[in-house]
Amino acid sequence: MQRHTTRKHRWGVILAGGEGVRLRSLTRLVSHDGRPKQFCPLLGDKTLLAQTRTRIARSVSPRQSVFVVLRSHEPFYAQELRRIPSSRMVVQPSNRGTLPAILCSLLRILRLDERAVVAFFPSDHHYSDPGKFMAGVELAFDAATTNPQSVILLGAAAQRAEVGYGWIEAEAAISAHAPSGLLRVRRFWEKPSADLARDLLDRGCIWNTFVMVARVQAFVDMIRSGAPEVYQAFKPLLASDRETDAGTMEAVYAGITTADFSTVVLSAAPERLGVFCLGDVGWSDLGDPHRVLTVLSQTGVENELVKLRHSGDDGRFYNLLTARAPLQSCP
Repeated sequence: MQRHTTRKHRWGVILAGGEGVRLRSLTRLVSHDGRPKQFCPLLGDKTLLAQTRTRIARSVSPRQSVFVVLRSHEPFYAQELRRIPSSRMVVQPSNRGTLPAILCSLLRILRLDERAVVAFFPSDHHYSDPGKFMAGVELAFDAATTNPQSVILLGAAAQRAEVGYGWIEAEAAISAHAPSGLLRVRRFWEKPSADLARDLLDRGCIWNTFVMVARVQAFVDMIRSGAPEVYQAFKPLLASDRETDAGTMEAVYAGITTADFSTVVLSAAPERLGVFCLGDVGWSDLGDPHRVLTVLSQTGVENELVKLRHSGDDGRFYNLLTARAPLQSCP
């Protein structure tokens, strides 16, 4: 009965508002337009967003999945998300980073379910062992339910000295009541130097997947404490309804600057964080062309990038991997 009640209040938020600048040349090759990576079928015949939806449906009902997108990307997601009710769509007027995107979705869910336990999922990730990953999500949901003030992070075993990821130094939880396997966060490092990344790898630190789970109020309280000016800017959304959200959001976003959730909120309150290490689940953040190519090689997926790699046109292939295409308006 407890598990049934918990599932009733489970919510998932898929963060799909990134611009995907570093992969723009690659996605143009695959999709023949300027769409961001989350709306592109980079790894097979489904978009990364569709793969994320399928993966998290093991733990979160599609009826309680919320999508955070950008208004300018509508031509790229309109068909795929056509059946999603407006109450589950958080359409941002502009990109202001992960903190506003997360807070905006939390306030929407808070109006729908004050008892919600919320998990956040980036839409551009890959897992070679999705079953093991979702088992970790289940553990995080259980831990967040029994620890109402904590935010539970999911970490992955580091495989190399990666400078493009966030890292977590974790240690044993102090409380004897902590769930088995739950560690305490000691410190974050966001995109370290090469020397520091090698040191973190040697010391057994783990990668931060940016998948996190907590009660909706725990997230909101942490933001209110760590970023009070951002929270105050968004308070009008608590009083508005869906019919006035668009206009309210337009005014809110016009008055804020870009803010990163990890840097501003998580790093400021490590004492409220717990972390489960997933081990080696084959996790990759597909924000870099080289990582995409590595996953393609591992999965055996054939697409235009793979064909180009084997075409013998090394110059064009290298230029594609290193290009940073400029942002362009959607057609």
